[in-house]
Amino acid sequence: MASSTSLLCFALFSLLLSHVCFAQIEQMPQRSQRGQQRQQRRWQSQCQFQRLNARQPNRRVECEAGVSEYWDIQNSENDNADELQCAGVETARHTIQRRGLLLPSFLNAPVMFYVIQGRGIHGAVIPGCPETFERGTSASSRGYTSQGSDEQHQKVREIREGDIVALPAGVADWVYNNGDSPLVLIAFVDVGNQANQLDQFSRRFHLAGNPHREQKTEQEARLRSQSRSQQRRQEEQNPNGNIFSGFDTRILAESFNIDTELANKLQNRDDMRERIVRVREDLHIIAPSRIQEEERRRYGRSEDYNGLEETFCTLRLRENIDRPSQADIFNPRGGRLTTLNSYNLPILRSLQLTAERGVLYKNGMMAPHFNLNSHSVVYVTRGSARVQVADDNGRSVYDGEVREGQVFVVPQNYAVVKKASSQGFEWIAVKTNNNAMRNPLAGKVSAMRAMPDDVLANAFRISREQARRLKYGRDEISVFSPSSQQSRWE
Repeated sequence: MASSTSLLCFALFSLLLSHVCFAQIEQMPQRSQRGQQRQQRRWQSQCQFQRLNARQPNRRVECEAGVSEYWDIQNSENDNADELQCAGVETARHTIQRRGLLLPSFLNAPVMFYVIQGRGIHGAVIPGCPETFERGTSASSRGYTSQGSDEQHQKVREIREGDIVALPAGVADWVYNNGDSPLVLIAFVDVGNQANQLDQFSRRFHLAGNPHREQKTEQEARLRSQSRSQQRRQEEQNPNGNIFSGFDTRILAESFNIDTELANKLQNRDDMRERIVRVREDLHIIAPSRIQEEERRRYGRSEDYNGLEETFCTLRLRENIDRPSQADIFNPRGGRLTTLNSYNLPILRSLQLTAERGVLYKNGMMAPHFNLNSHSVVYVTRGSARVQVADDNGRSVYDGEVREGQVFVVPQNYAVVKKASSQGFEWIAVKTNNNAMRNPLAGKVSAMRAMPDDVLANAFRISREQARRLKYGRDEISVFSPSSQQSRWE
């Protein structure tokens, strides 16, 4: 009897111990997530958003075959973090000349870039996935090995104006301009994403080249945004090139089973071309044409395709957001609005990002609205507009003209209105949620229209008739055409 009781106690103790262990294992990612959320709140604790700015890039790096421009975090003059840091997004613009190659690298955070103009080829190296693109020569039939004759590599994609490309953190990629005009990209790096476990800055790890000048200016910009104690700890560090420069040459040679001369070349210590280099002859890359790829997607898959068939290695990274036929909201006199989220580009679910493409025609207007669950980082691609942003106290934190090439931030829940100039206004925005939601304050599906007449009449001390004019004055959705009140507004 005693032995049975002991055995029962031991079994209960083992069950309790295993339950505690499993509970701890389940809580580990939750604790990590809570830690990251606490870190993010620490970054945001200094955010006041009392005054917003529309900014030009403040750092520029000339390369052999192009130029890279950056919007750096700027909080050195006061204790408050700037709006880009608060939104957790860094921005960069790359102009790649004909036959220019943006060298392979990867980031510590997810990135989404938009093709402003031109066309090219983009390659993304997804860890652990096979090289599914290969040249169609039957080398084995001629007695050669595949290493000696056939070329194999991971999937590459043609990109063109209007394309959005999304990449998870740590995925190495490169871009080549095979067109006849400059290829211009605007990139948004979500440093506030939970995938980034380093700090609130984007850190680019270069797989090739020697971007010495870029790393130096990046380090200087980062130091300006840090405290004096952090500056003293890092001011003696000097940029050293690509990641292979951090390894001993003999270790590199052994790792790749190559000689030390070739291992030295991996480190590119004498290369002064920076990130964008010129290719002397056109690159010969195995890739289907854009038409072939779109036909395969159209006829090779069901029209009811919902993304569930995607595997990690076949993730769809690109979608064109410029086609008017794809617009979610269209007004022939006002403009159009297109949203790309995790429903129509499933990879955005893991990246926790949404893209928005807006086009306002001459004097068109974007209805006053606010973003329910995300910050919005906006880059102006064409034209200009008057933009006003209001905070939770009803104060104007921004009221001014934004022009092509500028970046500005609209914080979560802050109300914003955009009024295009006579040249029109176009923008691309990245929002920090995979299903970012927008709530208009005027128009057909607005918050004001959803309220009873008497509630509005008593809230604003107006007549019931005036309340009805307030509700039904605009019968458009989000994108408004110029009205008869335009001249008075101006």
